[in-house]
Amino acid sequence: MPAKLGLDCKLYYKTGGQASANAWTILGNAKDVTLTIEGGDADVTTRANNGWKASLATLKSGNIEFEMIYDTADAGFTAIRTAYFANAVIGLRVLDGLIPASGTNGTQGLSCDAMITNMEFTQPLEEAALVKVTAKPGYSATPPAWITL
Repeated sequence: MPAKLGLDCKLYYKTGGQASANAWTILGNAKDVTLTIEGGDADVTTRANNGWKASLATLKSGNIEFEMIYDTADAGFTAIRTAYFANAVIGLRVLDGLIPASGTNGTQGLSCDAMITNMEFTQPLEEAALVKVTAKPGYSATPPAWITL
């Protein structure tokens, strides 16, 4: 697989969450997107480890951060804002390409029902007004998963 440019990657949203009947829609208003996935660890060091610490992976956590142009007429902006103020889950997919119209294309990334936990409005003097958004996997019957389409 060749190197990927960030501009070819896609952020999708789905109102009502992953299991809803709504369609996955590209969040075209998104600018820089950062997906952070990390795991906790449990110390299982024993004297038999010959002076080395030993760990077992525990729970994973995720954080999705992105910026959007402040545009109240944009459907994606409205969906994110509505999910935030309603404390509702919204399906998010952080993918390295497009969702295929049919079949498979190898696109992969994280799919989850997310809670929007932070919205930061910035108003730079010589730039477009922005909204910096933080989302985290939320409580849902559909757990987060790394998917390949």
